[in-house]
Amino acid sequence: MPKVRVSTTVDEHLLAEARAAHGGGSDASLLEAALNELLRGHRRAEIDAAYARAYRDHPLDETDAWGDLGAWHESVSAARGSAVAERNPPR
Repeated sequence: MPKVRVSTTVDEHLLAEARAAHGGGSDASLLEAALNELLRGHRRAEIDAAYARAYRDHPLDETDAWGDLGAWHESVSAARGSAVAERNPPR
C-alpha cells in the first residue's frame, strides 16, 4: 500500500500518553492504529444508525410476509412457559 508523509503538530502530553499506550511502536504505526480505530468507530456508528432506521421504519409489531413478529414472540414465550411448567409441575 502506498504511504503518504504526514507532518503535524499535536499536544505533547497526548502524544506521550498515546506512545505509551501503543507499546513502543513507531509514530507511523501509532498514527495508522489511531486512524484505523477512528474508521472502525465510524463504521460501527453507521451500522448502529442503519439498525435504528430499520427498527424505526419497520417496528417489531409490523405485519409482513411472515406475519406479526411481536405475536410470534409472545406465542414462543408462552410455549416456553408451558414447557417449563410441564417439566417442573407444582408439588
